[in-house]
Amino acid sequence: MTPFIQGYAMGGGLIVAIGAQNAFVLAQGVRRNHHLAVAALCILCDGLLIGLGVTGVGTMVAANPTLGMIAAWGGAAFLGWYGLTALLAAMRGGSLTARNGTERDLRKTLILTLAVTLLNPHVYLDTVVLMGSVSGQFQGELRYLFGLGAFAASATWFLALSLGGQALAPLFSRDVTWRVLDGAVCLTMWSIAASLIHRTLTA
Repeated sequence: MTPFIQGYAMGGGLIVAIGAQNAFVLAQGVRRNHHLAVAALCILCDGLLIGLGVTGVGTMVAANPTLGMIAAWGGAAFLGWYGLTALLAAMRGGSLTARNGTERDLRKTLILTLAVTLLNPHVYLDTVVLMGSVSGQFQGELRYLFGLGAFAASATWFLALSLGGQALAPLFSRDVTWRVLDGAVCLTMWSIAASLIHRTLTA
């Protein structure tokens, strides 16, 4: 895979997990409650965090072969674990329900968006640490291409939840949808982990 495609696949795999942020964005999309502003803010936050990871953590990893090897094996281990949790989730099943509610003003809606986005510690692990470390396996502009792919996946996902909220809500409330999605996430994470290991062993 090219760095952009690998970044897109990894970013997409990390972001689609059922969580408070996705439920919140989908709910705003269903109600058309400042849904475009909510999606834009989520995309902006992800872009800044991914950029910080690629230019900060990624630069340090790329400049140090030892850090690069540690990051590669650590990233592969994390992705392997993440894929396993997705596989277990696919076997378990689940659903995402967007509840209707009263419309909030823009300021309160954006504050809630920031809360569900930035108060989740996993967002920093996924974007700054993990994405930054994995991007360090690429040199020069390829590292930024990887980050751009991850950012594109984030933008695609949040726009889909926001703009297609009313159409997607019934689909995402079905158990089988999340089983298929979690299964795809598992395969994606494991394939990227295998790619990291292969690149490290053949370097």
